[in-house]
Amino acid sequence: MTPAHWGALAGGCLALGVLLSGSRIHALRRPQLRLRVLPYVRDLPTATGSSPAVVATRGVVGPALAAAASTVERLVGGSASVRRRLQRAGLDRSVHEFRIEQVIWGVVAFGAAAAYGVLRSLSDPGAVVSSAVLSCLAFVGGVLARDHHLTSQVKQRERQILAEFPTLAELLALAVAAGESPVGALDRVVRRSGGVLSQDLAQVLADVRTGDPVGPAFDRMASASGLPLVSRFAQGIAVAIERGTPLADVLHAQAADVREAGRRELIEVAARREVLMMVPVVFLVLPVTVLFALWPGVVGLHLTTP
Repeated sequence: MTPAHWGALAGGCLALGVLLSGSRIHALRRPQLRLRVLPYVRDLPTATGSSPAVVATRGVVGPALAAAASTVERLVGGSASVRRRLQRAGLDRSVHEFRIEQVIWGVVAFGAAAAYGVLRSLSDPGAVVSSAVLSCLAFVGGVLARDHHLTSQVKQRERQILAEFPTLAELLALAVAAGESPVGALDRVVRRSGGVLSQDLAQVLADVRTGDPVGPAFDRMASASGLPLVSRFAQGIAVAIERGTPLADVLHAQAADVREAGRRELIEVAARREVLMMVPVVFLVLPVTVLFALWPGVVGLHLTTP
């Protein structure tokens, strides 16, 4: 082939590559159906698709992770407790998916311990057995650490709910007192607020809009919540709607109860940590004060002593 033919072939390949790349970019930039429909369905969460790399990785290691998660489930147990904590933490995943996360945490801890064991065995060949035992213990520690992290997620979410509850209850009370219906007040508060409790109220609003009565929707929120204050709030709204009790007064009273409970909890925490608050005073402030009081006298004695 002549150089002209080689040039034409290379130019054709280049043009074909540019054409394929442009068509693929155009297809990727085209809005998908779910992205065009979901913004108009306000009560449904926006779905996020996984990247091709994540899908491929899940397809390769997914069966092994699923088998390991089933083994952890048989050894650890406690599916009811895990399901309850996942619900209270607001995590939209099943118990099996949580077990897979536990296995991943364990594998990461095992890998870190194994890497340390390899580096240690290079200088001390007799430490292979202890390194293997350490790696197994690291795997168990990673599995238990994910469970402990779930408990901390539950506690953090409950603290956020307690912090947001008085404000949202007052907003609901103001909206109802201004003439809004319970569903209208709930819609107004959900659209103008953001937070953990607002997400739970948005779920209640979605249930109501799908045809469920307001009372049973709040009853489900009360049963799903692990906080007695939120349970009383949901049950109070359900009872007020069913029996015709003034809803604004109920909401104001519950917001005041939550604020008072927060003050009592703050006082109790301060009383329990009173000894800890004395530690910097006794071990830092007091020695410095004594040093400032005695040091000039000590220096004076050294200067006047012959």
